[in-house]
Parts: sequence; C-alpha cells; structure tokens
Amino acid sequence: MSNLKIQKIWQDSYDDYCQSGHFQSEDQKKTSRAILACKSGKLGVNVSECMQCGHVAFHNNSCRNRNCPNCQAILKEIWVDKRRAEVIDSPYFHVVFTLPHELNPLIYCNQKLLYGLLHKCCAETLLELSADKKHLGAQPGIIQVLHTWNQELDYHVHMHCIISGGGLTSDRRIRKSSAKFFIPVRVLRDKFKGKYLSLLDALYQQEKLIFSSSCQELQETGCWKEFKNSLYKKDWCPYIKETFNGFGNAIEYLGRYTHRVAVSNNRILSVTEEEVIFSARGRKPGDPKRQITLCHKEFIRRFLMHVLPTGFQKIRYYGFLNNRMKSKNLKLIFRIQGRQRFRQRYAGLTMAELLKAVWNIDLAVCPECGCASMQQLGRSHAPFP
Repeated sequence: MSNLKIQKIWQDSYDDYCQSGHFQSEDQKKTSRAILACKSGKLGVNVSECMQCGHVAFHNNSCRNRNCPNCQAILKEIWVDKRRAEVIDSPYFHVVFTLPHELNPLIYCNQKLLYGLLHKCCAETLLELSADKKHLGAQPGIIQVLHTWNQELDYHVHMHCIISGGGLTSDRRIRKSSAKFFIPVRVLRDKFKGKYLSLLDALYQQEKLIFSSSCQELQETGCWKEFKNSLYKKDWCPYIKETFNGFGNAIEYLGRYTHRVAVSNNRILSVTEEEVIFSARGRKPGDPKRQITLCHKEFIRRFLMHVLPTGFQKIRYYGFLNNRMKSKNLKLIFRIQGRQRFRQRYAGLTMAELLKAVWNIDLAVCPECGCASMQQLGRSHAPFP
C-alpha cells in the first residue's frame, strides 16, 4: 500500500462524507482539498534529468498544509534545528495542562477564542509561579504546543509545555532549579483552574461566547452558574510528563509534538473499502498497543475536528523566549553562562542538502545509473483552488 494511506481514505470516501450532510468549516474543506491534491501531480511537479544516462524523474509537489500528514517531516526538522540554538544550560521539564471534557462543546464552537485563552492561562500560570522566589524566582523560557486529540482521535484539548528550569531574574541574573520540577503540582493546578474559569466567566459576562445546539442551555444565567460551579469542583490536575537533564533532549523530544497531526500514516495499519484500522497506545503505561477500527466517514469526521482555525498559532513562546525580546535575552544568558551549548546544524541549507543531511537522501544520484549527475530542469506549479 502507498504510504499516503490517509489520502486514500479521502479519495475513497470524502465525496460520500460531503453528501452525508456533515457540516464542514471552510478551514476543514481547505484541508481536505489539500490532502486530496498532495503529491498527486495536481499541484505541479519538479523535473530532473540525469546528465549521464538521460533518465528523467518527476517529483510531485506537496501541499504544505499544516494539517496534512504527508508534509510535516521537513518542517519539524527545520523547527527543531532552530530551537536547538535557544537551549540554555538548565534542566527542562514537560508539563501538560488538560481541560475537562465537559468544556468540549463550548470550546469547539469558540475555537479561536478558547484555544487562545488556554495558551494565555498556561503561560501566565507558569510565569507567575516561576517568578515567586519560593519556586524559581526567575523568568523561564516556555514553548507551548496545543493538541486537541487523544489516541482514538476524539476531542481532547490539552497543552504541551516545555519549560526551562532556569531563567532570568529581575536584576538580569540567572537562577536555576534542581533536577526536580520546582512548582508543586497542587499549586499549579489551583492557579490554572482559577485563572481559566475566571477569564472564561469574564468572556461569558461580556457576551463574547457562541453557543451551539449542544450547549444552548448555558446561555441562561442560572445554568451557566451551575455549570461553572461544577467545573470548580472537578480535579484539573496537570502533570509533569518528563524531566530532561540532557539539555538537547528536551527540544528533540518536543519535536515529536510540534508538527504532529491528529494521526500519521505510520499509525494506519490497514485501509479497506469501508474501514480504517489504526494503532493506539495502551490505556495505561506498560499496556500493549491497541487497534482502533472506524468506518471511513467516522475517521474523516474525527480527523477534521482537529483542523485549527486559519491563522491560529498552535506553537507559542513565552518568558525569555518571547519573540520580541528573545534575541536580546539569549545573548545575555549565553554571555553569563559563558557559552552557547548548541548551534543550528541546517541553517542556510537548500532542500536537497537538508534531505541529504537528515535522511541521507541524495537527489543528485540517478536511480537508473547511480551517478551523481541529476540536475533539476524546472518546477511547474498547477493552480490550487
């Protein structure tokens, strides 16, 4: 089977999905068109010829849509390489904040607003607590990545945060934590829950929330208060997923999360005319992998739930990595620490050079005669609606 397994599902069943009456946003329609067109030739081709034997090769262009499972590998490597040069000498920690599932209907019809609120609350929670001398007493560097799925592709909104265990103090010095995460989980939990629900209530009072049919009753003030109180009673327990004492490992690790889409082609075990079978982790650590079976239409529905609104930044940077001050902050940190531990490896490389450096794929080698004499003749671009 082709490694474009998810594309095959769309080819077989997307028209039926559209005709079945499922609502799709413009962003979801655009993603579906991209998946169908990716590496199909509809987006144009690159043409190369071997100067030795005359062999001509055609390489179909990819769509580069951020939701397409075929287009993330190169982008991930470039992103990870840039972040390497921003790693400081300190421990790093992976913190995950998850929202209660009771919020799902409200979040889904207010995606841009409430995903943004989640980013804001995670960052403010970590920064405010880190500034306290009881914990770190400094401003750390934070990278946040929004995910909206679980292993079954259901709607599961959570934020992955990589936070440095060292940062800049108010008098521009560096303070570092030990190898243990420096904020007690209960303190993290209470701060995050209080902040999110307070700001969510403010949006409700300002009438900025939209209510779909599945949460229509929340428009009534009494129902809203009852709903909010029930959320306060729930346990919003964030958890520390990983601790890194090998500095570069944190960024390599985060690379698994940054450009991941809801499900990759590698997880697809089989595609028949009617069903998709894909793998999933065990429900608990140490449990064996599971197999999930869905009909094509249900697979497409679940996949499209995780298409983010156009222009929404799922990866954001805070603390000393804030885009406005990052360069100045890092220059100061590296000067104080006496070195910059890592440098970019792929800066300035062409795409062909990058493929060779990362995967040892040499586009200059002719697949027919084996000579390093392939030359690009040109690139055509087909219009994409």
